[in-house]
Amino acid sequence: MWTPVYRPKTDLEGGGETPLYPTMVESPELRWAFIRKIYSILTLQLLLTVAVASVVVFVHPIARFFVTTGAGLALYILIIILPLLVLLPLYYYHQKHPVNYLLLSIFTTCLAFAVGLTCAFTAGRIILESVILTAVVVVSLTLYTFWAAKRGHDFSFLGPFLFGAIIVLLVFAFIQILFPLGRISLMIYGVLASIIFCGYIIYDTDNLIKRFTYDEYIWAAVALYIDIINLFLAVLTIFRVAES
Repeated sequence: MWTPVYRPKTDLEGGGETPLYPTMVESPELRWAFIRKIYSILTLQLLLTVAVASVVVFVHPIARFFVTTGAGLALYILIIILPLLVLLPLYYYHQKHPVNYLLLSIFTTCLAFAVGLTCAFTAGRIILESVILTAVVVVSLTLYTFWAAKRGHDFSFLGPFLFGAIIVLLVFAFIQILFPLGRISLMIYGVLASIIFCGYIIYDTDNLIKRFTYDEYIWAAVALYIDIINLFLAVLTIFRVAES
């Protein structure tokens, strides 16, 4: 006699009942809602970055002011330092609404302005190539990380290695500032930075899937945003050196 087999319905809108990784004990629907929230915030950050950077690139007097005047140079240094300063209160208030969104907007705008100043002195073709390559890499690594997590792979082991690698990269950049070594060293820096931030995209996406709590949506979005922006700047460095 034929016996019907019960199959649980899958809520595609809510992300389904299938766990994101084999040892998952929390509700997949809640985790998927959390993931969608973070990528929504990240999308808004990237759109704001494109808007601010476009203004800096296409309104030429802005870039000229920063490179031809002492006040512009001082303001440029402030703009570079300000995102680092904002990170401290952002970390402290990342769970307090609406202060967290205000600080996130200031952080994103300052970083976008710095990106715009970098792009202002770069050929449009190189910028477009860097954007396309960065987008392809980010989407590919994100899809790969979700696929790997589904099959039980864990990337938490990357944390100590990436931290050590970023320290080496910072020291390398500092040495390059004091003792410029030419085009080859810039190319090496760009390649190393690209590899490191590709690793960070995988690591932070894995944390997004498994470890970030529901109250850490701002900090998770900031982590991925920093990874993407730094990957873009690294790729831009490679293309600029190759073009020169």
